[in-house]
Amino acid sequence: MTTFILNTMNTMKSKFFGLLFASFAGVSSLFAQGGFGQAEKMNQNWKFVLQDVENGEQVDLNDQWWQTVDLPHDWSVKQQLSPTLASATGYLPGGIGWYRKQLFVPKEREGKKVYLYFEGVYNRSEVFVNGVSLGKRPNGYISFMYDATPHIKYGEDNLVAVRVDHSQSADSRWYTGSGIYRDVWLVYANPVHLAQWGVYAWPEKQKKGYHLNIEVEVENGNSQSSVLTIQNELFSPDNKLVAKSSEKLKVEANQSGKVQSQLKVASPELWSLENPSLYVLKTSVYRNGQLVDETSTQTGFRHFTFDADKGFALNGEWMKIKGVCLHHDAGVLGSAVPREVWERRLRTLKEIGVNAIRTSHNPQATDVYELCDELGLLVMNEAFDEWEFPKRKWLQGWNVGTPGFQGSFDFFEEWGEQDLADMIRRDRNHPSIFAWSIGNEVDYPNDPYSHPVLDGGGETGFTQPIFGGFKEDAPDAMRLGDIAKRLVKVVKQYDQSRPTTAGLAGVAMSNQTAYPFALDITGYNYTESLYDSDHAKYPNRVIFGSENRHDPEAWKAVTSREFIFGQFLWTGIDYLGESGRWPSRGFYSGLLDFGGFIKPRGYFRQSLWSEKSMAYLGTYPTPGRGSQSQMKDVWSQLEAEQAGGNQAERVPSMDAWPIWNYGEGQLIRVVCYTNTASARLLLNGEQVGEPQNYNEKTGMIFWDIPYAPGKIEVVGMDKSGRQVSHYAVQSSGRPHAIKVIESDEKMERGAVAQVAIQIVDEAGIPVMLSDDEVTCLIDGDARLLGLEASNNSDMSDYSDNKQRVFHGRMIAYIQLGDTPGEIKLRFSANWLKSAEMKLTIQ
Repeated sequence: MTTFILNTMNTMKSKFFGLLFASFAGVSSLFAQGGFGQAEKMNQNWKFVLQDVENGEQVDLNDQWWQTVDLPHDWSVKQQLSPTLASATGYLPGGIGWYRKQLFVPKEREGKKVYLYFEGVYNRSEVFVNGVSLGKRPNGYISFMYDATPHIKYGEDNLVAVRVDHSQSADSRWYTGSGIYRDVWLVYANPVHLAQWGVYAWPEKQKKGYHLNIEVEVENGNSQSSVLTIQNELFSPDNKLVAKSSEKLKVEANQSGKVQSQLKVASPELWSLENPSLYVLKTSVYRNGQLVDETSTQTGFRHFTFDADKGFALNGEWMKIKGVCLHHDAGVLGSAVPREVWERRLRTLKEIGVNAIRTSHNPQATDVYELCDELGLLVMNEAFDEWEFPKRKWLQGWNVGTPGFQGSFDFFEEWGEQDLADMIRRDRNHPSIFAWSIGNEVDYPNDPYSHPVLDGGGETGFTQPIFGGFKEDAPDAMRLGDIAKRLVKVVKQYDQSRPTTAGLAGVAMSNQTAYPFALDITGYNYTESLYDSDHAKYPNRVIFGSENRHDPEAWKAVTSREFIFGQFLWTGIDYLGESGRWPSRGFYSGLLDFGGFIKPRGYFRQSLWSEKSMAYLGTYPTPGRGSQSQMKDVWSQLEAEQAGGNQAERVPSMDAWPIWNYGEGQLIRVVCYTNTASARLLLNGEQVGEPQNYNEKTGMIFWDIPYAPGKIEVVGMDKSGRQVSHYAVQSSGRPHAIKVIESDEKMERGAVAQVAIQIVDEAGIPVMLSDDEVTCLIDGDARLLGLEASNNSDMSDYSDNKQRVFHGRMIAYIQLGDTPGEIKLRFSANWLKSAEMKLTIQ
């Protein structure tokens, strides 16, 4: 098996070695269900009840009064927000729920194996078929499969029942959702078939070209041995056969067997951020000349280099990781997020300069990795937020009050290594994944681990006790190293082509343990202050920012140090949970809002990260003159504290919205986010003040001017004074009409349409101050999944078809049916002109 090599020696003493890998992600209709057999989704027409039911798995139970739902399904997000519930999970409830479905298995399928594959059930699930338990899986983020064959009645209806126990509703520091929130698959297979996640491929760079190494595992469910032929065919991005292999494999009765092969490709098209070229690997299994199983997966060719002095390179090109952390929900949709919604969000993030994501702090849906493969986004795939002990879960607000201690720790010892192995095996073939993270902030000082170094003094560098000092009765931090070694061993067992990492919150404490030394590359959460000292003390350590604030100084800590290869902002998109005191739905520091629209700080980040010239203009009342702070969320307030006081007074805000409606003569701060050399400001066509040069310290340009109605615009200029970017905002009148500003008109059956609307005045200018309540009506074969306006403090009912807009804007998520034809949509509000449109199901 190919191993990767990290260059962790001083630059003057050694060469640079590359970490070589690429992998394959499957065709979505195949790989998502485990990579074998014939799969079909079984998402439609489940019976559901939100209560615990005695003997809910029994075949003769009357479930006629239960609700009929389609999967994916998140029951929590449809419930009522309440200040009596935990802020950690967004003031939404958990509970216990049951799902039941009648599954007809045709008589002609007799002799076939029957499997049930669940992409994700949150959490502590148990699956039954015809009243018999197939097994339990407590981790809500891990995909799993059961062999239902022994309990299937062919030619008859079979009852599938699932009990989901999320009664520990405050078991996470963020919103998790509840229920069968990802796809479920029914898989038919011959007794001899590819194993679940049984095809593994990784490329190895040679002096000339690449080798694609392939490992194939096959299961033999027969009572006699089988001699098989395993064929692998590799197809180029333009669907031409470029390499082929064929090997023999003998598998004993009721056993599994593996075979390895290698395909040589002289000059492959490399997978890169700009051109994510994907190949298709077709794997076929023959027995006695007959095809018994096959699967098609995607793969790519590329290589990585991680260097303790130089940072990170993709295909030999040194670069900075411009990453964001992402949770798995989508506002009103909760954790049941359609692929189309993820695609729109990821495309938008890439447009503003993001090149990597971190799955905080658990595996995401398969759709996310496949989209990153296709779009050219790197992924750091993360497994856990806690190990053997629970962390604090805030119940009355963010980091305030008395915490709770529910969590996933109670099944870590039994399931942790299996969960990690299943994450690796499921996801190891995705070209987008460049590192495996075994944990996030499990080393947070005194939450729960402690160490004498927290008392400070001596050579620790601490001038005062940290987080209350050493606590003798707390878990010993030295345990971290032993657990990390165990987990890293699991990763290496199933994939040696990528480095292991983790997000360290207590780096200074963990440096006293074996934890960071068990990792290949080391993530520092919010500890830029240790970059230089740790680089000097541990010259072989590859360091990056695994979680970081949005302030310019955190990014300069990356750009000013060649040895720091990047950062991951907290966070890429606003998410439910980790809420402030009521009213607060979630954490509000995203570059995009709940609805996937770019926020002002998203444009600010674009000015730092984008390669294309850009300019943006936002405004707010000049600080110190009776204005209200732009810092509407707890994270922005913390950023201000880190800056040493009221940041809005010291530097321009990164949260300036594009609004130009104030009182005549009121002094307004006009802020420009741009990556151009300079910018000038125009008001109603006339230049205001002097052109301003780009401010290297703040990354922003601003003017304080008296308000006058009309059009305000900023012009970005290059070093020669030539205009290269432009942005304008106009004063608006009163709300007059609803306008559709974003939609696909023709879509496939079963797709999810995303229709965005904006309140405009009589002249068609967006009314950013509008908060009108809009009603959505649908005529045709479609249903409304939700309306999202992205207002963090709106704690109203999200289960109906009415919602107040925020900044005059809202998005509707509409699930299309299977009947070809037209869907009519109508958005209406009191005193406003309605908007009507049609969607066509092809």
